[in-house]
Amino acid sequence: MSFFTSFITDKKKQVVLFSSTAIALYGYDQGMMSLINTNKDYLSTMGISEDDPLVGVIVSVYYLGCAVGAVLFSSFADRYGRKKGILACLATAALGNVIMFISGLGYDQAAIVVMFIGRIVMGLGVGGVDSVVPVYSSELSSDDSRGKALAQEFQMNIFGLNMAFAINLGVTVSLGKWNQWAWRIPIICMQVFPFAMFAVIEKLPESPRWLVYNDKPEEALKSLEALFGEEESKERVEQLKEAHKSESGQSVSYWDMLTPGHTQWHATVVTIMGKPLEDVRPFLTLIDYGAGQINQALTGYGAVSVYGPQIAELLGFGVRESEYLTMGNYISYFILMTFAWLLIDALGRRKLLVGGSLWLGVCFGLMTVFGGLAMNATELQIPIKAVAIPGMVVLYIATGAFGVGWLATVWLIPTEIFPTTARAQGTAISVIIWGLANFAVTLLTPIMFNNLEYWIFLIFCATNAFAGIWTYVYLPESGNRSFEENQQFFKDAKEAGTWRVSKVKGGEYKRLPYPTSGEGDNAEREPLLNRVRDQLG
Repeated sequence: MSFFTSFITDKKKQVVLFSSTAIALYGYDQGMMSLINTNKDYLSTMGISEDDPLVGVIVSVYYLGCAVGAVLFSSFADRYGRKKGILACLATAALGNVIMFISGLGYDQAAIVVMFIGRIVMGLGVGGVDSVVPVYSSELSSDDSRGKALAQEFQMNIFGLNMAFAINLGVTVSLGKWNQWAWRIPIICMQVFPFAMFAVIEKLPESPRWLVYNDKPEEALKSLEALFGEEESKERVEQLKEAHKSESGQSVSYWDMLTPGHTQWHATVVTIMGKPLEDVRPFLTLIDYGAGQINQALTGYGAVSVYGPQIAELLGFGVRESEYLTMGNYISYFILMTFAWLLIDALGRRKLLVGGSLWLGVCFGLMTVFGGLAMNATELQIPIKAVAIPGMVVLYIATGAFGVGWLATVWLIPTEIFPTTARAQGTAISVIIWGLANFAVTLLTPIMFNNLEYWIFLIFCATNAFAGIWTYVYLPESGNRSFEENQQFFKDAKEAGTWRVSKVKGGEYKRLPYPTSGEGDNAEREPLLNRVRDQLG
């Protein structure tokens, strides 16, 4: 009973749950489309075959919508507030979902066009959610718990994926692949997320940072008091006012970030050539964390989550077996995500990302072997299950490695390193690059499956090696540092004349400063079990 009483009165827990439910929308769409893509009535209604490239196009245009939605709604949230921005995102996602539901319902002509429109509109809303919600969550979290909060939210992302796939699997088994309701019901069930959030968002505090930066210090104080109590809130609001003063006039526009001719663009080119920097922060950050999103797409797991059943079939399992095994993989994924929020503030972002790439590279290398053996089992006189089962075990391990290492981290970092005046734009750019990268991956994956078969896993093995090396060399550790401390990295990089992390301030930004461990060389010597115990507190 005390847990529920604590939850009712604890605004921080309510914010985490609300943000988690919003992030679950993204996971729901992945789980939803994986079985819809194989529904015979859906394919017939859209006028396409299962191996038609348009299957991948329908999935991937959603990510183009996400890219555009990130820009539109981050700007909206900067102008009108984080909460109003989230409401607008949810309404747009709900509208797109309804359009998808009615595509081909009672008519045949242009059903695929309506589905395309629905996917794009829903992408607009979900892209906005992915852009605004991490900013809202991070601005309401303590410096030493931002990672845990966002990782918990992304565990709910996997809950959404599980929920969608379970509903999909249940109606497919009950109604069959030729029944239209076997693909329409999973689509419309997504409405539970936005309507639940519409009901509670007014009870949550607005971002105190946004309020201070929009000259509403009294309202900011009330938000802080709801989160941290009266005494601590007075100190925090003064810190926000000081940060606002120091960042005044430092606004960074998309134009500054993306076009040649501006100081930031030239400075980045100079940096790549290894000469002294001028003001590298905005575009350097775009490269650092935009590349993080590209690297996340290149890990290959976006393709695995959308085309999970097809991968199980490639390994040698039957259609229904593949569907059940995929459901098991998603359940395992949800459970293993617990390690993400236990470790992200205990080990840091860099170690999780590099370690995740290492595990994924090994797993995809093994899956190349098992996939090749499975597809040639008859000629090699190997029992198909002798390679299919270990191949599926490796896929489960890869899923966990991606969840712990790469799922939440690349969404968290952009919210930690920008000044408030550019945080929403920075996160939006992160979503734009994520959307474009995933558009390419989900568009090409079915084509690659049809043409490369198991060799696709070897490609993912190589891209994970690239992602891990790039991250180790260039990505600073942003965990357990204030927003202002993270922005200091770019000033130090300017003085050092390089953006290799090991060369900036003696490699200080390679390390995670842990609150109870002291400074310098002692910064990472707190025993890991003690750190994990702190996360459970």
